[in-house]
Amino acid sequence: MNEEQKYKKATYHLWTFTASKMIAMLGSHVMAFGISLYILAMTGSAMSFATNMICSVLPRALVAPLAGYVADNFSKKRTILLAQAGTILTVGGLLLYTETVGLSVYAVYTATVFNTICSAFSGVTFSSAIATLVNPERLQRAMSFNQLSTSVAMIGGPVIGGMMYGFFEMDAFLMVNMVAYAIAFCLEATMNFNLYSTRGEDVKKEKMWEGLKGGFHYIKQQKVIKTIMWVALWINLFFSAIAVGGTYIIIELLKVKSTHFGFIEASGAAGMLAASLYFATRSEVKAPLRFSKISLLLLAGSVGLAVIPLITNFSYVAIIIFYLIIYFIFSIFEMGINMPIGVYMQKNITEEYRGRVFGLMETMAMSMMPIGMMVYGMLYDTLPAIVILPVTSAIIITLSLVLLRASILKEAHPEFYERKIVTESVTN
Repeated sequence: MNEEQKYKKATYHLWTFTASKMIAMLGSHVMAFGISLYILAMTGSAMSFATNMICSVLPRALVAPLAGYVADNFSKKRTILLAQAGTILTVGGLLLYTETVGLSVYAVYTATVFNTICSAFSGVTFSSAIATLVNPERLQRAMSFNQLSTSVAMIGGPVIGGMMYGFFEMDAFLMVNMVAYAIAFCLEATMNFNLYSTRGEDVKKEKMWEGLKGGFHYIKQQKVIKTIMWVALWINLFFSAIAVGGTYIIIELLKVKSTHFGFIEASGAAGMLAASLYFATRSEVKAPLRFSKISLLLLAGSVGLAVIPLITNFSYVAIIIFYLIIYFIFSIFEMGINMPIGVYMQKNITEEYRGRVFGLMETMAMSMMPIGMMVYGMLYDTLPAIVILPVTSAIIITLSLVLLRASILKEAHPEFYERKIVTESVTN
């Protein structure tokens, strides 16, 4: 295949995986919306709802390293298609159970666990495959489109689910999910996951334990990648202050109506969509880690500002407008952190280890979420929010300055800083 043919195929990949991801995620969000309402309507228990959330997070965190090993040692295309098929079969099994026995909470928990495991394998494998699907010059655009599809699904899923809930039974939500994943399966079956692969045909497969140890050893040897993983770990821990505190402050302390809070959360998805479009249309960031550091510092500052309505006499309308803007900004800065780092990792992690690195990173990041939620849940019960958020903001700023210090940035982008020194010397 010559370069022109590869470029055309990469263009096809760019649009095909965006469409497949958007359709699959849309089906997933519609079903998740329906299941959430079903659990609350049937049990009236927040604990039952929380249990289903745990079933959708914990299994993924546990199996992500294994998914990374599989992505690095077996066919990426086959792994993704098997995972998608697993999702279709799981939801189909839940639909059959519902039609014959009746839907139960425990059946939902079981299906959620299996869906989460399948999602871990397809998600980690897809993340490790983006650099082999498109040419290096379009990596940022590909990742932006990937995030754009997620943003559209986050906005559209609850809207479609809300319209369906009043007119259809639970089995309709399950069928929407199955159809969406079936379409995604057909689209992904047409893709060449080795288009820009640099691996040879005769790469020896590692045994599972050796492969996992190899992934840890590779990360240990890569100073910049190791730093990025530590940043991801601490970000997911400390930004639980907003995941937990945002809802608590807006609804419990400021007494904002749940319908208006829905608009506030939607503004976050809109911010993600706007940032995705920005990165899809601009040239690639020259110094990704430097860009991410600036975005992280701005996001940390925004966290501290989120307490302003608690210490001022804002009107009800002003409170809503303030948090609409804050949540929009949060998402933009979050994308400013994730997108450049994601492109950097795609380009600088050796293909043989890419799946394991993404898998281990996902495990580290996701394992911090429940810990952070538990810690901040206790903190908000004992300390005022006007203390928690500014202190958290200061901690994140300090961590950003320490972890992403100048020596790390220079090691990650030596050519950028050398060019900058040359330019300054010429100017002077």
